[in-house]
Amino acid sequence: MKKSSKSSAIKSQSWSIEKLPGLSQKDQILLRENGINTTRKLLEITQTSEEKVILASQLKINLQYVKKWVALADLARVPTVSCEYCGMLLHVGIASVSQLSQMSTHKLHQQILKLQVSTMRRRDLCPTVDLVNKWIQQAQFLSLYSGLRKKKEV
Repeated sequence: MKKSSKSSAIKSQSWSIEKLPGLSQKDQILLRENGINTTRKLLEITQTSEEKVILASQLKINLQYVKKWVALADLARVPTVSCEYCGMLLHVGIASVSQLSQMSTHKLHQQILKLQVSTMRRRDLCPTVDLVNKWIQQAQFLSLYSGLRKKKEV
């Protein structure tokens, strides 16, 4: 019973667009002027490749920026990842909640440790194995839940 109550507490998170890492103030203003104030809204309007192309065209920016923002917003849905760790995950090659849900805790932790040591020269900035495991568990729950919702909608 405890496990189900824990799982039911895991909800997809939405953040103010300003909290997404790597967005310049100019980009934040551009998104807000186009009605995109949250990460949830960004994800809602960019569910397909075609919708990403349309948004990039509307904003008059390179498609790669939109794809990066969408990947960050998707990863930030995981409660323990949030906007704090989504950029780091993207840097180690994780671009979606679905991809995160399929990772091995040990392998992902090693990738993050390698990144922290090579870029910052600091092992102590690496998240704990327990935290990385929580990310993966929460991503698995969110992937399963969103998969079930899509089946119900069809």
